Amino acid sequence: MHNIVFLERDSIEPSITVRRPTFPHHWTEYGKVASEELVQKLTGADIVSVNKIHLRAEVLSQLPALRMIAVAATGTDNVDIGYCRERGIVVSNIRNYAVHSVPEHAFSLILALRRNLFAYCRDVEAGLWGEAEQFCLSGYPIGDLHGSTIGIVGEGVLGQGTAQIARGFGMRVLFADHEPPKAPGVDFVPLDEVLSESDVVTLHLPLTAQNRNLIGARELGMMKKSALLINTARGGLVDEDALAQALRNGVIAGAGFDVLSVEPPKSGNVLLDLKLHNFILTPHIAWASRGAVQALADQLIDNIEAFVAGAPRNSLT
Repeated sequence: MHNIVFLERDSIEPSITVRRPTFPHHWTEYGKVASEELVQKLTGADIVSVNKIHLRAEVLSQLPALRMIAVAATGTDNVDIGYCRERGIVVSNIRNYAVHSVPEHAFSLILALRRNLFAYCRDVEAGLWGEAEQFCLSGYPIGDLHGSTIGIVGEGVLGQGTAQIARGFGMRVLFADHEPPKAPGVDFVPLDEVLSESDVVTLHLPLTAQNRNLIGARELGMMKKSALLINTARGGLVDEDALAQALRNGVIAGAGFDVLSVEPPKSGNVLLDLKLHNFILTPHIAWASRGAVQALADQLIDNIEAFVAGAPRNSLT
């Protein structure tokens, strides 16, 4: 009888079905758990599902029964992978579930910024259209995507999905990643060249110790003054102080973010203080279309069932 504990059921909308595994098991779930309660809640569990709660060595070392961590997300920077690998604990994550949701959200941000939609909507709400001297109300620059260049950092399924949409808009696509390519028709260029040539730079890669603050003041300074920076990946990929300064000083034309370095931002964040028409911040929802979340929930249980059947899938250890 396997003992399964789902630590963060509230991270999945109540309307989404999380089916139970087909093998004999005892299932316990919590909406959310404080870090100081982890050892108490997980004692005796051999399978644990987690989303964003940190499972570090100091906690894992107190859980001798633990055999699998099923991460209910793609990112696993909250789990001590090295410790798990040394102790033979399988860590599986969710893959390729938001293949439409994230790229579509990225392009929602791109289009809204390139056409200054929110700035124009605010002017309409303020009554400025009614005061215009001609039929239209202008004032903010509007740009086309057709014929422009998009630089994609990360050539996984989300980067490829974003590239597919970009090509549909008639955009030139550049990838900043490493050889060999994961798909045909991909040309790699150095990151610095991507930054300097692109009209839009969008991030689609996991957060690691090596790429934290990948985009800082230096990189922002290499971008075109007319360029946009889009981040639907992880907040820690961008130096947020440097971004705020770049936006205030006109170093780049705008930015659209769905992530912050600390979530939720209970202690505030420099990007929350920006009151600029050329910056859009959404609350980490790029992944959260109903279809994507149901696919995530289904894959989570698939991963657990595969582990119990002796054939772990999506394993990082």
